Amino acid sequence: MNLLAAIFNALRLPELRNKLLFTAGLLVVYRLFSNVTIPGASPSALQSLFNSQPLLGLLDLFSGGGLSTFSVVALGLNPFINASIIMQLMTVVSVRLDEISKEGELGRRRFTRWVRYLTVPLAFGQSYGFTVLFQNATPPILPTNMDWFQRLTIMLTLTAGTVLAMWIGELITEYGIGNGVSLVIFAGIVARAPRTLGSSVVGHSTGGGLADLVPFVLLGVIAVIAIAFVIEVQQAQRKIPIQSAQRLTGGRTVQGRQSFLPLRVNTAGVIPIIFALSIMTFPTILAGYFAGAPTGTWYRNLADWVRGNFVPYGPNLSSTIAYNAAYFLFIFGFTYFYTFVQFKPDDVADNLRRYSTFIPGIRPGRPTAEYLTHVMNRITLAGAIFLGLITVVLPIVAARVSNIPPTQMYLGGTALLIVVGVALDTMKQLETQLVMRQYRGFIR
Repeated sequence: MNLLAAIFNALRLPELRNKLLFTAGLLVVYRLFSNVTIPGASPSALQSLFNSQPLLGLLDLFSGGGLSTFSVVALGLNPFINASIIMQLMTVVSVRLDEISKEGELGRRRFTRWVRYLTVPLAFGQSYGFTVLFQNATPPILPTNMDWFQRLTIMLTLTAGTVLAMWIGELITEYGIGNGVSLVIFAGIVARAPRTLGSSVVGHSTGGGLADLVPFVLLGVIAVIAIAFVIEVQQAQRKIPIQSAQRLTGGRTVQGRQSFLPLRVNTAGVIPIIFALSIMTFPTILAGYFAGAPTGTWYRNLADWVRGNFVPYGPNLSSTIAYNAAYFLFIFGFTYFYTFVQFKPDDVADNLRRYSTFIPGIRPGRPTAEYLTHVMNRITLAGAIFLGLITVVLPIVAARVSNIPPTQMYLGGTALLIVVGVALDTMKQLETQLVMRQYRGFIR
């Protein structure tokens, strides 16, 4: 209700109304491109591949639904997200990159420009991988006799689609409301929801009348509980009290004041899920390259085993448990890794000391950094378990309770995190914009 009230109040102001309409218009344009398919692709074979490989559905999630139709924007923002992650990781390795990222607005623009440059070769490489995978699929999605010119044309088209999606996201961020990249993914999830839910109802219907609705009622209850849980954790913070000392500035004495340093429980967001997903999908995509190999060879047998067993919900119970356990552990580990890439206790301790601020009872400098590290380790444990439960355990529990196969339901933990997180962030930005304009009107 707060989001709807914020949107209603924003529509009454011309400036915010124009931003909302601009954002909505660009999202519509992106959705139109996501329905422009690449010529020559077989829709039935594509649907068969997605039904047999649930991991491709997660990749489709980050492409805004473009991969499942093999559209012009099939890669979506995946290359851009990967490029951003790589550049952020490089700041840990390269001191020069770390210094550039801290140079204010100028450094941010240089950093963003390098991310764009890196996005293009990543998109080109991923497009080649998908053309090979779709050629070797059973049945083949792309013609098996495709020549180099046709392959190059598809690769250039998919790369151009990624650049277009990146441009739309940046335009929304600069001139619209909310984070453009997140909103593009958000729009894809929301746009596919009615069709996916409809197909789930039809696929699970047995002609039993109201009895067919019972699993979906249970699923709805689980969804409401999960959404409430995600909202609580996403907004959860550990507030560390800080005290600024009295100091002399510009010939005047500035009195000390008390405040707090907020540490989010889920600092990493959905980035650990993207990391883990990239690792877990790599064997399946690699196995697709050997799907057309001669029958009976060891690498063809290995590829067939990977494609049949290395899946989150396969026929083999032991391989399913092993897969989901590995997926959970990767998410857990990457949550710690990326949290300390984003939050650097040594830098925070130096900034606090530079502005004559300290944590009561903790000495400035190294003791403050050690204290912050200890606190972040504890709250990141809760965040890592939260991400693992929502992404890995929630779909399995929902499937057992509702008796609906995980591949037929729309209650994916990753989708839930993105939808709830983007809605909360957009609501906060709208409320901030409204408060700013109320103060501006009051001052005038």
